[in-house]
Amino acid sequence: MHEVFDSATARSVMERACAGAGLPFQGAQQIALGENAVFALDGGPAPGVVVRVGRDAGLLERARREVRVASWLAREGVPAVRPADGAPEPALVDGHPVTFWRRLPDPVRPAGGADLAGLLRRVHALGRPPFPLPPRDLLSGVERWLAAAEGHIDPDDADYLARRRDAFAEKADALAPLLPTGPVHGDALLRNVHVGPDGPVLVDLETFADDMREHDLVVMWLMRDRYGMPEEEYRAFTRAYGWDVSEWEGAAVLRGARETASAAWVAQHTPGDPGALAEFQRRVASLRDGDPSVRWRPF
Repeated sequence: MHEVFDSATARSVMERACAGAGLPFQGAQQIALGENAVFALDGGPAPGVVVRVGRDAGLLERARREVRVASWLAREGVPAVRPADGAPEPALVDGHPVTFWRRLPDPVRPAGGADLAGLLRRVHALGRPPFPLPPRDLLSGVERWLAAAEGHIDPDDADYLARRRDAFAEKADALAPLLPTGPVHGDALLRNVHVGPDGPVLVDLETFADDMREHDLVVMWLMRDRYGMPEEEYRAFTRAYGWDVSEWEGAAVLRGARETASAAWVAQHTPGDPGALAEFQRRVASLRDGDPSVRWRPF
């Protein structure tokens, strides 16, 4: 059984990290809990700092790379989140990677498809950074997410997703992209765009990779079909980017890989969360049945 990563655990880690960095943590607000717990420091000399606590020690290198990516994007002039001024290097605290970021101003409106497309065009126009980026292995987290849910999900469902992961990994390796390869965001969801007073910025840079640009474009196609995103939003995205990835014959493979990963991702939240278990079961059942009409609920 794996340690349960919950709000109390994450807050304890955040408080120790802030104490070590000389930052006040009293009154810190939790603003997200996923693979990372995110806290905003609202008081004292650090009102503009956000603290991210990773789920497990295996994510430390990814946290370090995310900070390097953010600094590189700043040098390239791409609007994205930035590391906090004077922040310590990412390090493990009680076995969890911790990073410090500048807090973004409150959003002025929800992000739209054209906002995301514009940011992706800027990322996709970049050359490679002066440090290595990994390939975008959509399926690399499946084993970790399923292991975190051990004892809370049906073992047959876990085995099914593991087999599906292997099958789609083989298919993805055989793909020939149409677009030039290079830097990709890796998780190009609307929720990973923040529209502040100065315009849209990219957030959650932890999945940045060097791979097929099509990885970034399949996400919105899936959002339309699985999560019920309006057709006009998808069309705004494809118009602003200049191409509809669903017309590419390899798109179904990347979509199938992402659906597999998305189902497994929910599994890590099932310990102590009946809602996560219900959504996990919904996703797995729809994949088993081959029914693309089943709507998935954002989680």
